[in-house]
Amino acid sequence: MQRFPASPIEMAMSVWRNRSLILEMTKREVLGRYRGSVLGLGRSLFHPLVMLAIYTFVFSVVFRTRWPDMTGNSGTLDFALALFVGMILHSLFAECVNRAPNLIISNVNYVKKVVFPLEILPWVAMGSALFHGVISLIVLLAILILIHGTAPLTVLLIPFVILPLLCVTLGVAWFLSALGVYLRDMGQVIGIITSIMLFLSPVFYPASAVPAAFRPLLYMNPLTFIIEQARDVVFMGKLPSWTGLLIYALGSLFIAWAGFAWFQKTRKGFADVV
Repeated sequence: MQRFPASPIEMAMSVWRNRSLILEMTKREVLGRYRGSVLGLGRSLFHPLVMLAIYTFVFSVVFRTRWPDMTGNSGTLDFALALFVGMILHSLFAECVNRAPNLIISNVNYVKKVVFPLEILPWVAMGSALFHGVISLIVLLAILILIHGTAPLTVLLIPFVILPLLCVTLGVAWFLSALGVYLRDMGQVIGIITSIMLFLSPVFYPASAVPAAFRPLLYMNPLTFIIEQARDVVFMGKLPSWTGLLIYALGSLFIAWAGFAWFQKTRKGFADVV
């Protein structure tokens, strides 16, 4: 029986060996999503603009809500932009995780090919989600500059803030993609969980607005710390908590490896189940 190494070194080497295939499959998936669309790739730019307009109207015009931690006075877009940061990160996580349980069972032809590296499928899903996340982030920064005339230099640190979240997302995607082969209703369950996480993450509110007694529970959510740090570097001009990011990054690497190890240990049974 074929053995599938599950070491952290193999996890890194796998993506390096298959980097060209990952890039090509990600490109094909992104382009395939917009094939036949009137707007084409322009739809990826249109969607965040529409969502930002809706957030602005509902929360800033209808509810007249202001972000408690904001020190600037930039009008009705303050709340919408702060909320948009959280939505971008939640969407990045949710899109990849929601697809994970069906990654293997929707690519049965790859399972039958012994030489195909199944472990790259979560990378492809991540690449597609990251493409849309970057487009949304560009829209956010463009609006921020339009309103304030500039953006804080700390915004350049946003990749360092997001990278640990990508590791967590990959680990969860590896775990769920393997589990989804054996539990076919896992996709519906995960969809409910990610919807709940939208409201249990500081997307529509800052973490400081949560009563102190419940705040530790909020920070058990893997999105909470990253969303708060992203707002700091994008809006507040603050440096991220390097100590916090280091601890989060170490934990995220462990989660990524644990998910990869689970995937490698269980993949030998995929062909029998699908």
